[in-house]
Amino acid sequence: MSNEVRRQEAMQKLEKEVTSRERQQKRRPWLIGGGSALALLLVAGLGYAGVQHFGEDETTTEAASTSTETPSIEPLALERSDALPDTVQCNYPDAGDAAKPVDKPATKDISTKGTVKVTLDTTAGKIPLELDRSVSPCTVNAITHLAKSGFYNDTVCHRLVTQGLHILQCGDPTGQGTGGPGFSFANEYPTDEAKDQQQPVNYPRGTIAMANSGADTNGSQFFLNYGDSPLPPSYTYFGKIGDEGLKTLDNVAAQGVEGGGSEGAPATEVKINKASVN
Repeated sequence: MSNEVRRQEAMQKLEKEVTSRERQQKRRPWLIGGGSALALLLVAGLGYAGVQHFGEDETTTEAASTSTETPSIEPLALERSDALPDTVQCNYPDAGDAAKPVDKPATKDISTKGTVKVTLDTTAGKIPLELDRSVSPCTVNAITHLAKSGFYNDTVCHRLVTQGLHILQCGDPTGQGTGGPGFSFANEYPTDEAKDQQQPVNYPRGTIAMANSGADTNGSQFFLNYGDSPLPPSYTYFGKIGDEGLKTLDNVAAQGVEGGGSEGAPATEVKINKASVN
């Protein structure tokens, strides 16, 4: 069998899995690294995405490795190309029912200066975070507000991914990946600076970004990158994880996913007892 035939068969198999993943996303909207992004990469002929996101079998891996087109995935720059004004206005429209009662954040004269330190006190250990207003001020404003309001207290981080992506997803009081705060807000950095929305970037180890179910559908769910994660620039980056937090996440990842596999609930439960704004 020629390499070209293998490549075509592998792509057809991946396309079927993309369709399956898209159906799952409709039932479970707050996901990272969805099938639509993979489809875009497949159209461009980049077999790499299939291997990285879905862990294909030997045939698919071989087909991908024979492709002459190798994608170039640059690391995400952790600062904007151009600074924002000193303050910005934010918008938080209604978006479904809140998984837990909470007011909306302030919207006027939101600062773009400095950082906010937040600590997630979890059953697996402390996870210190440093949120950066200069890159995504409306996101930092919302997450800080939710933390101060107790929205994250007594919630579990429901999703661990250990292959292709390296993330722990948190922020849903329902623990199912479908809940939010009853409001949404727009994507910020890097989406608003990306010249090509289809070109993946590498969200590096130690970064925090928002989960979403499409453009401008950010709510309360976020993901912690304990390793590098290649993704489209569709996920708002808004801060970094402290060293103590990375050790906690490494320990969680080392225990794997409940029941085996590379994606699902962590084998070691990670429950946020309290989120504190320092």
